[in-house]
Amino acid sequence: MTAAFPPTVIVVHPRENRQKCSVEPLRTNPQFAFWTFPDRGPEPITNYVRLGIGGPLLSPQDAANGLLVLDGTWRLAQRMEPTFRSLPVRSLPAWKTAYPRVSKVFADPLEGLATIEAIFAAYVALGRDTTGLLDRYYWAVQFLELNRNLLPSQSPPAD
Repeated sequence: MTAAFPPTVIVVHPRENRQKCSVEPLRTNPQFAFWTFPDRGPEPITNYVRLGIGGPLLSPQDAANGLLVLDGTWRLAQRMEPTFRSLPVRSLPAWKTAYPRVSKVFADPLEGLATIEAIFAAYVALGRDTTGLLDRYYWAVQFLELNRNLLPSQSPPAD
């Protein structure tokens, strides 16, 4: 079964610690393409939107578009943004992060989520299948509990 949308492109800053990277388990999933900044992969990013802060909310109208996500600390992601400025920015509703904040030097934005949390929230907003996205995310249970009011209601099982 092929997806009705292009692969999600995750642009990883080279200084991102892969051992702590929340999206690392997705590297084997064919629905995701990983690029190491500043290099681009072979995937064309026409008809893509970029997750970010300050744009209109991601909505079902964006469902057929590809999704580009910047992966790195907030400071590193800000350095990558100009490279992808041509892509329209889409924001997420107010999901809460379960990822523990550790920086004592720089404040993360209040809207800040771990990359895997942001992808999960985006997939919910787009009506995409989220099965398996959080399987290897250490804080998955806490994240889902914090945001249960934003999760689609469960349908009763079919007979």
